[in-house]
Amino acid sequence: RCAKDAALAARIADRCVQWLANGIATILHRECINTNSLFTLFRHNKGEAEDQQLHFLLETIRFLVGGKGIVMTKSLSFKALLAVCASSVAIAGCSSVGGGGLPPAPSIPAQQQASEEYIIGPLDQITIFVWRNPELGAKVQVRPDGRITTPLITDMPAAGKTATMLQQDIRLQLSQYINDPIVSVIVNEFAATNNQQVRIVGATEKPASIPFRADMTLLDAMIAVGGLSEYAAGNKARLVRFNKATGKSQEYALRIGDLIKRGDSKANVLLQPGDVIIIPESMF
Repeated sequence: RCAKDAALAARIADRCVQWLANGIATILHRECINTNSLFTLFRHNKGEAEDQQLHFLLETIRFLVGGKGIVMTKSLSFKALLAVCASSVAIAGCSSVGGGGLPPAPSIPAQQQASEEYIIGPLDQITIFVWRNPELGAKVQVRPDGRITTPLITDMPAAGKTATMLQQDIRLQLSQYINDPIVSVIVNEFAATNNQQVRIVGATEKPASIPFRADMTLLDAMIAVGGLSEYAAGNKARLVRFNKATGKSQEYALRIGDLIKRGDSKANVLLQPGDVIIIPESMF
């Protein structure tokens, strides 16, 4: 069906991975194509791990062109063949996505637990209250350089500190002017630092960085960005998480398509601060 629709075939061909395009282009320089040469070339380019998908691809082409073998002349449309191969690889790849080792998130947390203490970052909105000295308080935004300015205090570093730490620093500075100041710092709006955000990129309605909150799940994050886009390959998404113990990043497979379209609660996982969710587009 794809080959009959020229516009769709062209679109699929343009999205096809480069190794597949190069492989078919190389073979088309010959007088004909046979299954052995096609299989050998793909196997050489992609390695042993792709044997199952390549076998599926070859069987699909056999079915589409008819007969037990494949004999195609140069007159065959390059984009039409590329479209068939792209669709075959996409279908074969759908069954290869696993759970990725992340356990499902509980539907109802047994007990609400506080996460790590929030770290103030650039562009956060904070309110500083000084008891019995309201003229020394202020509502300010942390500048991009991470500093704030309040009455009697100029260019104090705020980014990278907790509210308690900033409160103590302000109290120390104000003690030069008043006796035993009582200071409170309230974070009103959260921009969050990179290691306290969850970033969702790729095929979503509105890719974004969102502040992490306690017990945040994959479903919460997808609701915040408006869900998957029309051509998203949700079940091929992956999560990149930094492992503090090893000092390296680790990838996990996600099944966002099953979670959103089928309501599979087992595909919902707990997120951590600093997680990056990458959602690719499908071939078509």
